[in-house]
Amino acid sequence: MRAERVLQFVDSNVLIYAYDVTAGVKHEQAKALVAGLWESRYGCLSIQVLQEFYVTVTRKVARPLAGDVAAEVVADLAAWRIHAPSVEDVGRAIAIHRRYAISFWDAMIIRSAAQLGCTTLWSEDLGSGQVCEGVRVVNPFAVPEKG
Repeated sequence: MRAERVLQFVDSNVLIYAYDVTAGVKHEQAKALVAGLWESRYGCLSIQVLQEFYVTVTRKVARPLAGDVAAEVVADLAAWRIHAPSVEDVGRAIAIHRRYAISFWDAMIIRSAAQLGCTTLWSEDLGSGQVCEGVRVVNPFAVPEKG
């Protein structure tokens, strides 16, 4: 019996923390998550995530990466499953935005994750545990509740 693939989508905020050495504990957690997804080959991204990653790590973090270093990271990440949204995806994201009352940009992330067949979306921007379009949002930085 073959093990089921568990494709997992990484939002830009988590990816940024993985490369932002000033992010403390979040850096370590995100770095470990991304490394695990590299090893398992279950990591997924979108063009949107790659764009947001590049702009943020080269301009908006406390210790920005050099442009050529960030470009190498983006080139390496191209080995992951990447969703390149179409015009139809934009229309579907608008519907997701309206249905779940979330930002359009978050709806695009959910649409991309769903299109790639991901069951998990790693993000700190959406409500952890929320399920949209069959994709469960998980905040990798949330402290698990004690039962």
